[in-house]
Amino acid sequence: MWCNAVHFGVSMNKPELSPSLLNPGTSRKVAVEVRNASVIYGAQTDAPVHALSNINLQIQEGEFVALIGPSGCGKTTLMRVIADLEKISAGEVLVNGVSPHDARLARAYGYVFQAPALFPWRTVLANVMLPLHIQGRPKAEAKTIALQHLERVGLTGFESKYPWQLSGGMQQRVSIARALSFEPQILMMDEPFGALDEITRDRLNEQLQQLWQRERRTVVFVTHSISEAVYLATRIVVMSPRPGRIAKVIQSPLPDERHLGLRDSAAFVNLAHEVREALADGHHD
Repeated sequence: MWCNAVHFGVSMNKPELSPSLLNPGTSRKVAVEVRNASVIYGAQTDAPVHALSNINLQIQEGEFVALIGPSGCGKTTLMRVIADLEKISAGEVLVNGVSPHDARLARAYGYVFQAPALFPWRTVLANVMLPLHIQGRPKAEAKTIALQHLERVGLTGFESKYPWQLSGGMQQRVSIARALSFEPQILMMDEPFGALDEITRDRLNEQLQQLWQRERRTVVFVTHSISEAVYLATRIVVMSPRPGRIAKVIQSPLPDERHLGLRDSAAFVNLAHEVREALADGHHD
């Protein structure tokens, strides 16, 4: 059911970007700040688990930040801490200058997880309209907004389909449209393409990158894939396990505008090698 000609939001107008987003040399607003954050499970037991240890990270508005590391390194825990889905044991986390809880109440986040988590008895349109209904938007307004966001992810014409009638990639695009429907400032993505075949994953990576190019929304993206992290991110946070900590933060030298052919370039290969080396070094520490 995949259509190669479809691209995220090809007919949407490109929004105006602030000068700070257009010019990386100017200062940008801090979207996320994590200070000495730790997460300890079973702290009162004989065998506490240190999921995160003394994490310090700052994410600027409009950045695409990838969190990468082996299983058990705490990358999903870190994302959940930022998104107010997990509480810290020590330290501080600020999102847009307020606590994650207050940021969530202000609807700062949109979530996309590995499983699309669509309601099978609701149509594509009804799934995207759901968070708008929860917000109390009038039905006509919610429908208009949902249709606009389905257009942004290239799913115009699929509004009346049910999730089981769509491919895995299309279901994930519905999930992205739903996450964007209330215009969150930060898009949180936890291995959203991890369960897809490689061809579909490549297409969605390319289209997500194009969507970020147009909107410059802050994205926090969890992945196991070096290639995916290098292709998508403006900054790559390499994490190491036991306890979960940041081993290295790598600023991408690649141009903001990217295409899949870039993966054959020397710059891409060199950056992937740097990430791989950082993963290996962190794993052996």
